Amino acid sequence: MSPGADRGLLPMTTFVLIPGAGGRAAFWRLLADELERRGHTAVAVDLPAGDDTAGLERYADTVVDAIGDRSPVVLVAQSMGGLTAPLVCERVPVRLLVMLNAMVPSPGETGGEWWTVTGQGPAQAAYLASLGLPADPDEETTYLHDVPLEARVLDEAFAQSGRPFEEPWPLDQWPDVPTRVLAGRDDRLFPLEFQRTVAAERLGLDVDEIAGGHLAALSRPVELADRLEEYLHSSPH
Repeated sequence: MSPGADRGLLPMTTFVLIPGAGGRAAFWRLLADELERRGHTAVAVDLPAGDDTAGLERYADTVVDAIGDRSPVVLVAQSMGGLTAPLVCERVPVRLLVMLNAMVPSPGETGGEWWTVTGQGPAQAAYLASLGLPADPDEETTYLHDVPLEARVLDEAFAQSGRPFEEPWPLDQWPDVPTRVLAGRDDRLFPLEFQRTVAAERLGLDVDEIAGGHLAALSRPVELADRLEEYLHSSPH
């Protein structure tokens, strides 16, 4: 069945959307609107990214509070949101976890260590070189290259505390929740082949591809909603 087809057969679902660095719910506004247009509920979470006292447990608390009594939910975690989403899976019923261009942590590893341990820097440099781009790209080159002007939110005030990157990731293992790893094939921060390697080594999972870069929720919200609905067909109700 093609993505987005026969939507009337889909159960109406609550999608809980966890942002990456900066923690803004506004990042998800286009995807949230598209999901709600299709009859689903979309809960975009604002994380306490500007609070230097807030660590991963506070981030997880914030998501759990936003979920409330909704159950079960589909979690979609963007980039740094991958550090928080598995913690939420330990505390509320989750039907499916979708890691969207997301950091996949290992037990005991800090978010700061993740970049070196996974080899993100060399992987990004090699990918940028293959595109003929400079090794020290600006935000436009890294994040916004495929995002329409009207969809951009990075010109808003941006703050991200270092606290969540300093704490060892607290779980002993990945939660027992169905997980899909979804990667933008044009992601310039976490290149596709890099994401394939990390997902295989850390989760034993293949990567699903979607058109777009690191901010696919802004550049490809309709295609992303199609893919999320496609996942609903293949996951337990």
